[in-house]
Amino acid sequence: MLRLTALLLALALPALAEEEVVAGMSQNRIGISANFDGSEILIFGAVKREAPPPGDGALQVIVTVAGPSQPVNVRRKEKRLGIWVNVDAVEIDAAPSFYAIATSAPLEEVITETEDLRYKVSIPRAIRSVGAPADVEDATSFTQALIRIRTRAGLYQVNEGTVQLSKETLFQTSVTLPSNLTEGIYKTRIFLTRNGKVVDEYETEIDVQKIGMEKFLFNLAHEKPLIYGLMSLAIAIAAGWGASAVFRFVKS
Repeated sequence: MLRLTALLLALALPALAEEEVVAGMSQNRIGISANFDGSEILIFGAVKREAPPPGDGALQVIVTVAGPSQPVNVRRKEKRLGIWVNVDAVEIDAAPSFYAIATSAPLEEVITETEDLRYKVSIPRAIRSVGAPADVEDATSFTQALIRIRTRAGLYQVNEGTVQLSKETLFQTSVTLPSNLTEGIYKTRIFLTRNGKVVDEYETEIDVQKIGMEKFLFNLAHEKPLIYGLMSLAIAIAAGWGASAVFRFVKS
């Protein structure tokens, strides 16, 4: 009897709209060469449904692109006797080398604080800082300083309202990657939200690697530093000798 009652109640309830992200990118591999001056990634997709969308709140879209996370030492300087010196330092456990957020509406409208804490969407949530030395006051200011520095460098971006959403079905946006990228895997996430709550998440990757001579020199410097040092010394000597020869020729 209980099973029959539960089945009748389930049939009486309206069908919930299951919404799923189907997405793609204009490119998923980026090569860093000598003349690399940045790149723009087009991210697009659609919302797949099994039933009509619910009418209990507008659909919103969030797109994030995060570069490799690394520990970062942030130092605070003060002027002592006319000289700027480091007085405090905090090691942030993991901060993405690049982080961009694009939304279809203001960030505070598309995701709640609870969901942000759960999915780590906003820039402060994406940075992991477990603790700081006991003698350092206002440790959160070090994280804020890191965000300001990387925002000015174009490495941290918040682009609200840049996701174009058509009839709660099709969406697209673009993310600008600066020239000073760190090599590695860039994780791209797409969130669908309603009333600030995440209803679906999609994840993919962008592979950013050095190519050509830059890759050769990078690998040589890290894998065979002695050979790299000798080669650099030989190039410096050759360049100095060449400049001296040109100078003597011009002078004569």
